Amino acid sequence: TGAVKKPKDDNENKKKSEENAIVRYVRETRGEMRKVTWPTRDEATRLTLIVLAVTAAFAVFLGLVDLGWSTILEQLIRFIVGA
Repeated sequence: TGAVKKPKDDNENKKKSEENAIVRYVRETRGEMRKVTWPTRDEATRLTLIVLAVTAAFAVFLGLVDLGWSTILEQLIRFIVGA
């Protein structure tokens, strides 16, 4: 008589499928990362400085807007309250 093959457990099939999905994901991700055109060190430095400068400019702008509105509202409240 031939050996009877025991069917695989559902959990075992599911686990193997999940492992295959993870391996496939990592393999595809590595392949996509190889296709990326990475910036040079000079480009990365220049773009980082631009981002920092724009961020600082917006911070100053928003600070001035906040100061202006605070002053206007403070004067308005003093006028209304009569202090």
